[in-house]
Amino acid sequence: MTVYQELQLSSAGSKNLIRRTENKEEKRRHILIYNVKVYLVVAFCFAVVTAFSMLFGSANSIVGVVVLLALLVLRQADFGIRTSHGLICIGLIFAVLMTGPRISNMMAPGAAFFVNCACIMILMVLGCHNVIMSNHSTFVLSYLLLQGYDVSGADYQKRVLGLFAGMLVCMAVFYKNQKLRPYRRSFLDLFREFHIRSARSWWYIRMTLTVSTALLVMNLLGLPRAMWAGIACMSVCLPFSGDMKPRAKTRGMYNILGCAVFVALYFLLPESLHPYLGILGGIGVGYSAGYAWQTVFNTFGALYIASGIFGLAGAVVLRIGTNVGAACYTMLCDQILNRLFGREMKRRESYV
Repeated sequence: MTVYQELQLSSAGSKNLIRRTENKEEKRRHILIYNVKVYLVVAFCFAVVTAFSMLFGSANSIVGVVVLLALLVLRQADFGIRTSHGLICIGLIFAVLMTGPRISNMMAPGAAFFVNCACIMILMVLGCHNVIMSNHSTFVLSYLLLQGYDVSGADYQKRVLGLFAGMLVCMAVFYKNQKLRPYRRSFLDLFREFHIRSARSWWYIRMTLTVSTALLVMNLLGLPRAMWAGIACMSVCLPFSGDMKPRAKTRGMYNILGCAVFVALYFLLPESLHPYLGILGGIGVGYSAGYAWQTVFNTFGALYIASGIFGLAGAVVLRIGTNVGAACYTMLCDQILNRLFGREMKRRESYV
């Protein structure tokens, strides 16, 4: 395996390679490459976000995060359809990201609920036909991040320009890497194959309703950081209901652990180093092969930003409350919707 091929491995892949290697010299080589890869990725992410901040304003640094997430996924993932038709999906997905978050934030909670439902469903249908790629964790997450860090006026115009530029880059990378995919399905097949009886389409519906109602509840209660609840729901709402309970437990427990570790570092480190806690979290995510520890380190950046607004105690309480509450809420929604779905299927079959 070449150095380039090793750099393309995930954290889990690198750790498995290191674990399987018996030759000590080769093992040291793999460990070195793995460490270099982690810091290269962090440096690349920092450079992209900084560049977007400089070009489109600091209020739009989140656009750099969104484009970066899309790039990291689209260089390897596909949509389960012809590559040329996948470009249409990318264009429509970015169109939703440009407009949906802004429109929903301009409306009252009730009206915003329907906008969120429409946008999230579109993102699911366009981006998640190939379920094993887990593209929803990028596109729905991006929608929620842009909604949570909203802008208006001239900053919004710059946001649209930034997203459009990012879209073109994503299209180029996607086509270059995926052009040899032998899919026969077309763009229209994404809609032809949508049916409420299919597990995939039912997952789209469960995801859309769970995330949208969670945002509605947060907005009606006037609670800040509604996007945290939406992201937690998105993370727990997996395609198969049987996989959700362990994910919900992990989401809750490791968010609590992440908050505890962050608080410890917050008091142990001098105040001058607090701005680097987000970068430390990014490095930790790079070394994490599993969902649990990724959840721990993902809390760092979010808590650092929130602590400047709500104070450390307020940020921790809000973070734990939204994530634990949203995880439980997702499980409840899954049970209710599955029961309603089962009853509806029985009712329809009785008329056949």
